[in-house]
Amino acid sequence: MKNVIFLFSFLILSCSCSYARSSLQPKTGIAEVNGTKLYYELAGAGECIVFIHGNIGDCRHWDNQIDFFAKKYQVLRYDVRGYGQSAMPVKGEKYSDHGDLRALLDYLDIEKVHIVGFSMGSSIAVNFALEYPKMTSSLVPVGPWVNGYDSPAASDFLREFRSISSIVNEKGVKVAAEEHVEFEYVNSHIMSRKVKKRIIDIAYDYTFWHFINRESIRIEPDAVNLIENIEMPALIFTSEYDIQVCREVADLLKEKILHSTKVDIKDATHFMFMDKPKEFNNALSEFIVNLKY
Repeated sequence: MKNVIFLFSFLILSCSCSYARSSLQPKTGIAEVNGTKLYYELAGAGECIVFIHGNIGDCRHWDNQIDFFAKKYQVLRYDVRGYGQSAMPVKGEKYSDHGDLRALLDYLDIEKVHIVGFSMGSSIAVNFALEYPKMTSSLVPVGPWVNGYDSPAASDFLREFRSISSIVNEKGVKVAAEEHVEFEYVNSHIMSRKVKKRIIDIAYDYTFWHFINRESIRIEPDAVNLIENIEMPALIFTSEYDIQVCREVADLLKEKILHSTKVDIKDATHFMFMDKPKEFNNALSEFIVNLKY
């Protein structure tokens, strides 16, 4: 009898472990939505957290977050149109990144999300929260940007950022990727070699399509004048060595969003979630756990 009970218990434990492994193993796919194709990875179960990558990169930016959060939540990361394994935009064809995300969520039957966006991805997250507030449980801009923001620091940054297209044409993608990391993340010397190499390796795979094809038309709201309309809880991440304009935007979001908290990670760069993954993950986890619905 004891042997039967032991065997039964062993089978239950084995099934439970197999289920845990399978739920954490990401499901990957290509969603044909909005007239394009979006690559995505989906893992875990429960409330959904969607992670949106930054510019000159892809969903691999979030490698340090996926396994951590998939233990307690359903986690979605994907490549924005024109990045990674997603399809390229069509020249002259209007589209919106936040509209693409809405279509992807509909495709996956996901009704509501905590939306985490880094840099360029943070502007997509803000746009999504403004356009689809009922689908947004919380908003988490990281190294944030918001469409329409203007300041001397913003003007200087955008001028330098747009000059990348000439570097691509003159010197090629790899040189552009390396020089971009150096000029945009001016404090990258405090990064570990491993993190810096990972960022550049991911950037090597970007085609720089959006810089070469400046005539691409993204439909974006004038979000800077709509921030006060954001009512869901927000957690705003910046860092000690974040880009100056992103630190400015972080302060603006904290000032304008009623239910918001700002976290400033010490000894970290714009890529704070890669520099300090433990601090970042713990802060984000605590924020979501303590949300009052």
